Amino acid sequence: MPTTLQPDRIPVIAGIGEIADHPKDIAQGLEPLALLEAAVQRADDDSAASLLPQIDSLDVVNFLSWRYHAPAEQLATRLGIAPPHCFYGPVGGESPIRFIHEAALRIARGDAQVAVVCGAEAQSTATKAARAKLDLPWTPFAHDAPEPKRGAAFQQPIAATLGVARPITVYPLYEAATAAHWGQTPRQALNESGVLWSRYAAEAARNPNAWIKRAFAPNEITTPSPENRLIAWPYTKLMVANPSVNLGAAVLLTSLAKAREAGIPEDKLIYIHGGASAEEPRDYLARDQFVQSHAQNAVLETIKAMVGGNGRAFDAIELYSCFPVVPKMARRTLGLGDDVEPTVTGGLTFFGAPLNTYMTHAACAMVRRLRDRAKLGLLYGQGGFVTKHHALIVSRTLPQEALSQDVSVQAKADAAYGSVPRFATEASGDGTVETFTLIYDGRGEVQHGVVMLRIADGARAMARVPAQDQATLAFLTNMDRSPVGTRGPIATAADGVLEWRAAG
Repeated sequence: MPTTLQPDRIPVIAGIGEIADHPKDIAQGLEPLALLEAAVQRADDDSAASLLPQIDSLDVVNFLSWRYHAPAEQLATRLGIAPPHCFYGPVGGESPIRFIHEAALRIARGDAQVAVVCGAEAQSTATKAARAKLDLPWTPFAHDAPEPKRGAAFQQPIAATLGVARPITVYPLYEAATAAHWGQTPRQALNESGVLWSRYAAEAARNPNAWIKRAFAPNEITTPSPENRLIAWPYTKLMVANPSVNLGAAVLLTSLAKAREAGIPEDKLIYIHGGASAEEPRDYLARDQFVQSHAQNAVLETIKAMVGGNGRAFDAIELYSCFPVVPKMARRTLGLGDDVEPTVTGGLTFFGAPLNTYMTHAACAMVRRLRDRAKLGLLYGQGGFVTKHHALIVSRTLPQEALSQDVSVQAKADAAYGSVPRFATEASGDGTVETFTLIYDGRGEVQHGVVMLRIADGARAMARVPAQDQATLAFLTNMDRSPVGTRGPIATAADGVLEWRAAG
């Protein structure tokens, strides 16, 4: 049935642009603003419509490799535009998808005609320059510009004390809990991660913009070695996001009417069919459990319902990939099997992790895939500590209904929540392992273990396992039996931190 929608209210992605900067000389490396400018220009070039002067909506994804005053306004000045909507976003890996969705909604309301979402990082160059004590000829670092609040700012003090207030040490808590919940041995869970991650690597090897362009076998990814050290059990270096990259990307949106007026071929246009968003509490210790994310479930179940209840309706998908547990949970919620092809981009390990803006690159890769051969795509982004979730359906077919302005499915996520246990900082007697991880130093040596416990009155506590307690560490890392659900005695160390050991 032909659509009755007005073409001036149908948002389309009309252009994409990416840049990967590999300077031979550190001092020649491009700063984030330069990467942003180049990416936006490339997106305009891709549209072949010279829409750049008409941009009236500009969203810049938060970046952390360099600090500026008013970066979105500085970019607008570089581009020679003064958009009424000019926004620099907060931290969050889901934010590119949210900004693309919001830009599409502005076009659908008639509040904007040409919109750009863009992001960039130059962490590789910034890190190398710092190590070499080299002053970069960039826009002066804005030391007095406010720093964004990040995950650790929202956590219990004991989380920082024990080193589990960073993504790399928090996601393993979900990894251990979900594997036990799904009835997997740690070995089976690790094997699933290796196979899944090898698929991301294979796609990165085909992506000309990827930072690491080579395929990896599953056992290369999961087996510790001097080059692939353990970081937080069970994750090795090749299983975590790689932020040491110089990458920029931009997505240009307009209305179908303006695209036609500009002469853009319709087979280049990608349509936004809908999306959903929800969040978990910022403090991960204030969640009811760690075997699933109610916000992720609400978002992906809603998305699945939009395509007839079958996750296999998508012939191109991007499942956010900061750590393996995220796409492992997502593919189960979507009803996808272990044969899932989880990416069109290459993943945050192999394509690279320009921190908050990976999904801008994923959107570019998805547009290329849809222009080439796919029909229906899913972009799923996530931010924080399994905290913020946003998904978007994109297609090369014209939608039959107006883009819904109702995006949040927070009520559905909140309704699924069980009771949240009280968090205890003092405990004695026995504690039952809810989940756990081990934290390693730069040489791959154990610093200590961390166990999340449920104690006698149902409260939740967090305890340390000292590096000297080899028996308990061996118990926790047994590959053939999960320690989740086992009991052991709790004691209080001289520094006031709870400690736990395996019984017997």
